[in-house]
Amino acid sequence: MALLRRLMLLLIVPAASYAFAAPVPAPAASAPMSLVALQQLETGLWQLEVKGRAPKQLCVSDPMALVQIEHDQPGCSRFVIANDPKSSTVHYSCQRAGWGRTTVRVETPRTATIQTQGIARNAPFDYSVQAKRLGSCGTQVSSRQR
Repeated sequence: MALLRRLMLLLIVPAASYAFAAPVPAPAASAPMSLVALQQLETGLWQLEVKGRAPKQLCVSDPMALVQIEHDQPGCSRFVIANDPKSSTVHYSCQRAGWGRTTVRVETPRTATIQTQGIARNAPFDYSVQAKRLGSCGTQVSSRQR
């Protein structure tokens, strides 16, 4: 009977009288993602080399652009898997365009190795990129500038 009284009190006592932890606010949608390893990389003109492909040059104003080299589009959601001083791993998903998981390993502020895999244009991809900074972007503007 005592147990029944306690249960009834729980149902009758207003929830406001209970001590609950305050909810943790979600980060603002426009808040920039900060990855420790990528903060070490210099901005400027970068060359991306993939074995068996022609090198590609990319004007990088935000090193986060190196996380989504297969999906060059805004509005993708990102989830940080690892955020270490020399390596960052991010999973991202782009509506109707696919998804990817990328690890950027920083060797120096001017060199990095990027391992990326996922689905793009309804096909799988998985490759490694040697990235090196060539200099400033100058007047060259790339559509992939971020």
